[in-house]
Amino acid sequence: MRISDACKSRHLIPFFDIAYQGFSSGDLDMDAWSIRYFVHEAKHELFIAQSFAKNFSLYNERIGHLVGVFKSCDIVSKFRTQMTTIIRRNYSNPPVHGAYLVATILNNPILYEEWKTDVRAMYERIHSMRQLFYSKLKQLDISGTWEHIIQQTGMFAYTGLSSRQCQLLIQKHHVYIMSDGRINVCAITLNNVDELVEKFYDVITNGDNDTKL
Repeated sequence: MRISDACKSRHLIPFFDIAYQGFSSGDLDMDAWSIRYFVHEAKHELFIAQSFAKNFSLYNERIGHLVGVFKSCDIVSKFRTQMTTIIRRNYSNPPVHGAYLVATILNNPILYEEWKTDVRAMYERIHSMRQLFYSKLKQLDISGTWEHIIQQTGMFAYTGLSSRQCQLLIQKHHVYIMSDGRINVCAITLNNVDELVEKFYDVITNGDNDTKL
């Protein structure tokens, strides 16, 4: 709500990026609450870039859409004209296979309910791996606090590792992590979590003295 008020007072147009709907809470409606608040309660004009690549597992299709919410219908045609010009310059005609798949599922009540169940299952796995990762870090008594791991939600976790520690993970242990410490929780499994945590322990405990870099 404070963000909404700030946008209003500064005459800003919000732009939402919703790429992982359902993966934060397991509930599609709950994950979209902020957008609906901005539209229905705060009455913002805004843009929404929504991706279905992850929650439909259509990674190669890169399927999604751009939504514009405006107070006047007169803006719609202008918006469409501008978007058509941009699209024409970039790719002209997008592939339709992914769009057909998403449209078929969303417009079929039975398939839609099955999809929601699948999204919930994906969320529960991500959540359980996040909890397990945190528990293993605590068990090894690695220095520092790790509560931020379980305070976050979604597919990724910001570990808090330094850039040097991340480089050591990559170059010494072949654990591929972003330089800002972000790790893909979906890549954590029951089979690799112990090895992963041991490598975290090594770069945190011995990183300052490591000559690998």
